[in-house]
Amino acid sequence: MASADTQAQPAGPAPSLPDYVLNPNAVLQDNEAAWRYGRAPDYSKTRQFFSETKKQSHAAGSLPDLVENLVKNWEIEASFKNHLQDWRTVDKSRYTFAINGGPPQSAEHMLQVGTYNAIIAPNEFYSPQNSDFASSHKTFKRMMPTFAWEVVEVYSGPPVVSFKWRHWGVMKNDYVGFNDKGEKIIAKAHGGQIDIEGVTVAEVNDKLQVVKLETWFDPLEMFRQIAPSGVINKEIVTKGLEPNGTASLGQDDLSGQTEEEKAAIGATASSAVNGEEALRTNPSTSSEPTIGITPSVGSDDIDHHLAKNSDEVHPHLKEIEMAVHPGAGEAVAASPDSDETKATHEEMSKATPTECPFLLNRE
Repeated sequence: MASADTQAQPAGPAPSLPDYVLNPNAVLQDNEAAWRYGRAPDYSKTRQFFSETKKQSHAAGSLPDLVENLVKNWEIEASFKNHLQDWRTVDKSRYTFAINGGPPQSAEHMLQVGTYNAIIAPNEFYSPQNSDFASSHKTFKRMMPTFAWEVVEVYSGPPVVSFKWRHWGVMKNDYVGFNDKGEKIIAKAHGGQIDIEGVTVAEVNDKLQVVKLETWFDPLEMFRQIAPSGVINKEIVTKGLEPNGTASLGQDDLSGQTEEEKAAIGATASSAVNGEEALRTNPSTSSEPTIGITPSVGSDDIDHHLAKNSDEVHPHLKEIEMAVHPGAGEAVAASPDSDETKATHEEMSKATPTECPFLLNRE
């Protein structure tokens, strides 16, 4: 029988929790990490938007708070740390990620294609197969500069944590992406909220590092909110470019438009082509982000830029918009082999000194 003294032995100190479950910005302090754009990303705008518009207020140190912080730090690492060896939120030797019951993906796969392309399945609005890392980020960050995330409810605790989450932002500018047919899709901004929910089951180890993530959500729900009216031009208008760089639409395409509208189409196409030519001939622009450039712009300047009209935020051909005139919440499609789609691919796959790091290196 144990003695009274033995029974009265005080318990040892409670194990300390890792910083990545206590602070949503913990890994942003990892100065020795190899960051994708040469420095830690800027999450200040999204964190501000989160605090102003969240629906949940979890007590500090509660299970929902710990889970929320873990996932937010995991997302930072998955999006912006170039090397798996720098990720602190995952069990590196065992980590996998799966969406909607699909096959498990490795961290290396997500590093290569980006978080958007690893999560979204091909559909009539977007396709990872037709979007590279840079264009995927431009597609969503130009449209929705901040995209906040929160835990709604936790159903079970470690080692297998299951929880419901919410992801939301505001559609401030047009959506421009490439779908499963290779078409360019433009959805006109409606200024409303995009708000989606899902469920995740995460297996964690004794350090609360992620071993396995399985997530279920309806990716089409986001696009239904982006373009409530869907794609309105089911029969695609194919257009080419004249030698002088102006749009060649064909008589039928212009028959319902005024002389002013015809002139506007030509001016818009010519301006976009000239812009694309500048991209092609500018030696400082390449298919990979330029690291180490410090242009005289900051986060507030990018916010100001993203608040401008779509002609400035999306500097590419807009022939199909000029022909169809979609309204807010309506989408149009340009054919895969059109000059418009090709030029847009080229522009969106490049990161200019202004966009890198101040657009791509932020959430």
